[in-house]
Amino acid sequence: MKSLLAPLDDLARFDEIIDVRTPLEFAEDHIPGAFNAPVLSNEERVIVGTMYKQVSPYEATRHGAALVLRNIAHHLDTTFADRPRNWRPLIYCWRGGKRSGSMTTLFNMIGWQARQLDGGYKTYRRSVVDRLATLPREFDYIALVGHTGTGKTRLLHALRDAGAQVLELEGLACHRGSLLGAWPGRPQPSQKAFDSALIGALAQFDPARPVFVESESRRIGAITLPDALLERFHRGACVEIRAALDERVAFLLEDYGHLFDDRSGFKHQLAHLIGLHSREQVTRWQQMIDDDARSELFHELLERHYDPAYQRSSRQHFTELAHAQRFTFRPTAGDTLDQAHALLAQLSVSVSADEPGIAHAST
Repeated sequence: MKSLLAPLDDLARFDEIIDVRTPLEFAEDHIPGAFNAPVLSNEERVIVGTMYKQVSPYEATRHGAALVLRNIAHHLDTTFADRPRNWRPLIYCWRGGKRSGSMTTLFNMIGWQARQLDGGYKTYRRSVVDRLATLPREFDYIALVGHTGTGKTRLLHALRDAGAQVLELEGLACHRGSLLGAWPGRPQPSQKAFDSALIGALAQFDPARPVFVESESRRIGAITLPDALLERFHRGACVEIRAALDERVAFLLEDYGHLFDDRSGFKHQLAHLIGLHSREQVTRWQQMIDDDARSELFHELLERHYDPAYQRSSRQHFTELAHAQRFTFRPTAGDTLDQAHALLAQLSVSVSADEPGIAHAST
């Protein structure tokens, strides 16, 4: 019988990629572009696994097969009801086993040119891990370094709009990277999903042009950055972004004002600063939350907590900071795109591979 297996390198040859794992497995991570058509629900997979351990492998396999066939039949009547005769789907499960094999076999019996991903998701995940160790090293980075509130992320967005290559790590991680950096109403992705998104972002860049990135430490919330990326941009060129203290406070009022929507949660977050600051100091900051003293609170947090922390960490992580160019940014102004163009001109960085430019900021 002709092999129904396809290697990972053949992804682009197929019309669609189908992930037949449970919704929970799919949510943790999946091949980019794949959609979920589970042959076992979250609950059904638990039931089959329990039967395998407590009853017998035979009974579990028999019951699982019945569930899988019912679910495939349901997908045929709904999800795949309009697929054409010459449809070519690639199907995968956790390791290229019975779940994806069952759907692949049935689809070929129907007449579709379905194939099963050899090794399943595990093969894909292994390729992601391998690429995380090599792909980040193919690019030259320019890191935006600066105190909290200088609007580095906002400047990154403006640089992207100006045509520069931008790696927005905090956007991929759904977190601003600080104690108060959680995005309201949006959980962080899993580490595996972040890794996949990072590889997808890097794969779109031109190695002949620099990639702008915001200064980050090893962790962004619960996400850990790969060593190859950290080593590359921590040792690369950087630009120190500066902004007046009043501008920084105004920026925080815009971007972090939502923290006052949940004052109890905000005070709980500040409680984590006890140990770095006296209990009396933290209690005073918590009282400012109750008093709605927003500007005063952000002003003190910057001067007493974030600025000293920046002085300690930036010199440690960014080896070229002493030679960095300086750029004054007005994060709350309405001309951020013009400011981004000014920075690109200052660095002599082109926004097109066809234009002359340098890959590193000059010192």
